[in-house]
Amino acid sequence: MEFIDLKRQYAAYKEEIDQAVSRVIHSGRFVLGEEVGLLEEELAAFTGAQFAIGVSSGTDGLLLALMSMGVGPGMEVVTTPFTFIATAEAIALLGARPLFVDIDPLSFNIDATKLRELLEKRRQKGRLPAGVIPVSLYGLCADMDEINAISDEFGLFVVEDACQSLGATYKGRSSCSLSLLAATSFFPSKPLGCFGDGGMVFTSDADLRDKIVAMREHGQTKRYQHDVLGINGRLDALQAAVLRVKLKYFPQEIRSRREVAGFYAKLLASLSEHARPPRVPDGYTSVYAQYTIRIGGGIRDEVARFMNDGKIPTAIHYPKPLHLQRAFSYLGYGQGDFPEAEKACQEVLSLPMHAFLDRSEQEEVVDVLEKALKNFKKI
Repeated sequence: MEFIDLKRQYAAYKEEIDQAVSRVIHSGRFVLGEEVGLLEEELAAFTGAQFAIGVSSGTDGLLLALMSMGVGPGMEVVTTPFTFIATAEAIALLGARPLFVDIDPLSFNIDATKLRELLEKRRQKGRLPAGVIPVSLYGLCADMDEINAISDEFGLFVVEDACQSLGATYKGRSSCSLSLLAATSFFPSKPLGCFGDGGMVFTSDADLRDKIVAMREHGQTKRYQHDVLGINGRLDALQAAVLRVKLKYFPQEIRSRREVAGFYAKLLASLSEHARPPRVPDGYTSVYAQYTIRIGGGIRDEVARFMNDGKIPTAIHYPKPLHLQRAFSYLGYGQGDFPEAEKACQEVLSLPMHAFLDRSEQEEVVDVLEKALKNFKKI
């Protein structure tokens, strides 16, 4: 069994993908170009954002979004400690300082109440951060309206880290269109993934769009004229061509992912006291980039080993929070500073999830999970 079965997906679209790749090869245009432009138009329409800008990865998308807002040394940007390192890494690489806010234990996303508490304290000290990057983790949007309202009140910009949430919705609107800027990733394991690295930045601000278009190509506004500093952050045409094929089937795959999640929830109903399934609040839909449950009682690692020994692949997203990573030790955080994030790191376990997972495979996954829980005397 595959944790994410990319081979099964390729087999489903093989003829169209092969034709798209061949078209690019024969065109001789491998960086940016028509395929990237068309993908940008299609994803802008898909999300409802006015502009989409193809970039080389989700990480570079976050970096470019922050660069377009002038983030640099001496500045601070708020984010979550419970995410992949790229979110805070993009802040730090620009010389700015990440500030962490603990998570809501049900959504795993930034707790808006704690965000307000942090900003109140910073205002009292006379030093407010410049912006906030809420992460829409596991395919579920953060509470973007509340985060935007708080950020507006304190004068912060908002960049949605939508690297796991393209295709999710929040109060009838699409992830990537919920804030001033957003960035998503097309890493192969993402809900919409390419055949390597790729990403997209979204905005409805024309000036920011123009900045990012220049910055993704070394700050170039026309050939050999560089008005700002940038990076080599361009999207390859081959990746765009693959993504355009997959995008045609993406709504169907989203429906399938939600059906898979619904069947998991049914199977886990009798185990929910010991293996809590993910919660999707009213007014939200998830794209289930991961199907992540919580295993309490300090036995998560033993359960994962038992399942892996039983040929059921699992993953832990994420085993250590960012504030305890050595790379961020200079920030001065310590154990106990963000208890919800720390607890989540000890309990989360991701089960196989993709649009092509069949029900018999899901039954096998949950059967082995139940045996694992019984083995460690939790049920």
